[in-house]
Amino acid sequence: MKEQIVDTKLKNVQSNKDRLKIITILAIPAVIENFFQTILGFVDTYFVSKLGLVEVSAVGVTNAVLAIYFALFMAIGVAANVRIANFLGANLPEKARHISQQSLVLAILFGLLTGVITLFFAEPLLRLMGIESNVLEAGSLYFRIVGIPSIFMSLMFVLSAILRGAGDTKTPMKISIIINIVNAVLDYVLIFGILFIPEMGIVGAALSTVFARVIGSIALIYYLNRSKVLAFRMDYWKLDKVHLMKLTTLGAPAAGERLVMRAGQIVYFGFVVALGTNAFAAHQIAGNIEVFSYMIGYGFATAATILVGQQIGAGNLDEARRYAKLTTILTLASMSVLGAMLFFLGEWAGRFFTEDQEVVRNIGTALKISGVFQPFLAVLMVLTGAFQGANNTKFPMYLTAIGMWAVRTLLVFLLGIKLGWGLAGVWIAIGIDIAFRAVVLVIQFQRGKWMALEKAPEAESECHPQTTKETMSSCVNNY
Repeated sequence: MKEQIVDTKLKNVQSNKDRLKIITILAIPAVIENFFQTILGFVDTYFVSKLGLVEVSAVGVTNAVLAIYFALFMAIGVAANVRIANFLGANLPEKARHISQQSLVLAILFGLLTGVITLFFAEPLLRLMGIESNVLEAGSLYFRIVGIPSIFMSLMFVLSAILRGAGDTKTPMKISIIINIVNAVLDYVLIFGILFIPEMGIVGAALSTVFARVIGSIALIYYLNRSKVLAFRMDYWKLDKVHLMKLTTLGAPAAGERLVMRAGQIVYFGFVVALGTNAFAAHQIAGNIEVFSYMIGYGFATAATILVGQQIGAGNLDEARRYAKLTTILTLASMSVLGAMLFFLGEWAGRFFTEDQEVVRNIGTALKISGVFQPFLAVLMVLTGAFQGANNTKFPMYLTAIGMWAVRTLLVFLLGIKLGWGLAGVWIAIGIDIAFRAVVLVIQFQRGKWMALEKAPEAESECHPQTTKETMSSCVNNY
């Protein structure tokens, strides 16, 4: 594999122009990857919608449960990303390689565990969503097909995170594009049938998703194993309690943050449903339009995590701060432009989804409010990535819990329901939560309380790829 790792220790970085170039090199592939992931969701929804409302609901409730799985897998990925960036920044490639394989061991274990849970508890989990019997039948079938082999979901999340931690954002982007194309083609072929392939309906939708994930996992394993830095070693597959504990300690708060966010969404979604069908439809459509703004935020947040992680690993704390600051400024500028587009073009975009004038007006109102708060969203997303790169996953988790429950959910009820502001009140509440968390992160960053520093790892005096097997064995036991 041609090496794509970005060396950010920076023998040649002397100006902010150089730093901005490195940020962009890392962020743009992540933005493109997120774009294709978003398009994939639209394609899946479009094809399944042709089957009927029951199938759409079945896929929707299944994805709501799978979001919990995703939170676990993404947490392992965050931990792996940060630790690998730290070790590579400290010029400790063998430790990066070791912890990358330990994160894959963890991914496999959790993938197998969630697969077993799906096998035995698919129906009970879906019943918790309060769905009707016809939706439950279709949902259970879809859930088992995509959920039992969830090891491939887990591997894709973690393998991509490992490559990003090493500064390679291009490979996950390329593979994401390929598997999205594969998924779209298989969706059409397996759902509706063609030539000798029978029409499979919702089973075809599930199988296309699984096939795409299998292909993605195999491709990511292939590219990772060809890397000069992170290629697999047989002795690194053995369970290592120290590394597994480090990954768990760093990843658990990241998982907690996503689970807290998901639980809060379920509650305030209930308040939005209470506003009526038109309001809920407008809320969903506005969310589908707004999600494109998140692509930029996630892309630059990825760059912030990598760069901050590597600089902290190298002991360059001032440089880590510079990268966090520059990435935030760049994202703030980009998402402010996008915010203006949402503000002025939101209602126009809503007309592509519905002809109902009341729904269109509500979409326009929601996106105007979203546009105003886009700069705060930019700061929130990138600084969260920077905090995680600085090994500080606990503070964002606590802040998300407070913001989601004490600010967002409470204000959605007060503004949207009690004061009768309707959907406008809901989106103002969401914006206030985003602004509150962004301001708190900025204050914490300015106070210098955003890093969770550890004792610097010892140099790899013996830990070199060309050492003997006996020396390497001794080295592995030393950390």
